[in-house]
Amino acid sequence: MFIATAAAAAGDYLKFTDLGIGPVALDLGIFELRWYSLGYLFGILLGYWLLTKLIRKPGSPMSREHADDMILYATLGIILGGRVGYILFYQPGMLATPLEVFKLWEGGMSLHGGTLGTIFAIWLMARKHGLSFLRMCDYIACCVPFGLFLVRLANFANSELWGRVTDAKWAIIFPNGGDMPRHPSQLYEAGAEGLLMAAILWPLFFKTDARYKPGFLFGMAALIYGIARFCIEFVREPDAHLQHVVEQTGLSMGQWLTIPMILLGIYLVVTAKRRRQRVEPVAGTESVA
Repeated sequence: MFIATAAAAAGDYLKFTDLGIGPVALDLGIFELRWYSLGYLFGILLGYWLLTKLIRKPGSPMSREHADDMILYATLGIILGGRVGYILFYQPGMLATPLEVFKLWEGGMSLHGGTLGTIFAIWLMARKHGLSFLRMCDYIACCVPFGLFLVRLANFANSELWGRVTDAKWAIIFPNGGDMPRHPSQLYEAGAEGLLMAAILWPLFFKTDARYKPGFLFGMAALIYGIARFCIEFVREPDAHLQHVVEQTGLSMGQWLTIPMILLGIYLVVTAKRRRQRVEPVAGTESVA
């Protein structure tokens, strides 16, 4: 019933095209700078900036030199893991046209794949330098909200990953979504996955002893993202070629991929206290009990 109502009143809703934004941030003729690329670029740069602030606190699991190396490891993990995850989870048919795999500027990155890629990169870094893997994950997790927020805004600018049809007053008619008003689910995700995560993780890091419980902050980040993504998927339009997953199971591919993340988050948070130990800083002289 509400779909029919929304369709009848479609002319009353905001049209995305009236916002005057698009996927290209700067067009130089021979080169286009896209919001999607800028989202990843500034997400990584801001994350690195915050990491340098975090490691100045007593008990850091890494030195400034380690942080400098970590940004390269994490960047490769985000890009390679995100792209591979997107292809395997959402677009396996892309393997039939290998050149499409490298067109990162056109979008097509999986947060779940990027997360796995980054975790693997942190593991390699920790193993190479003999550092605490879980505590490094805690620090990197606090830097993640920047990227999540900016990339979701880029999804909105790209007019992609929009939500289901709705008659909500704030609905938007997206050019690629037909003539029906839809949930701006990209903005929901930017708020929940980016702003909300930052509002929870940063005070935990700076105002409590959470950073001395290996895995706690990492687990909280997994929980916040997992629960937010799982809930928002109910108003986000599933990919057309994965509609059968929803029809057969009642849950979208994004929700199924998020469930392990939620379970991991619960485990890490619940068991973090028992991992609390005396922490000696990698750099500096102040010891942490």
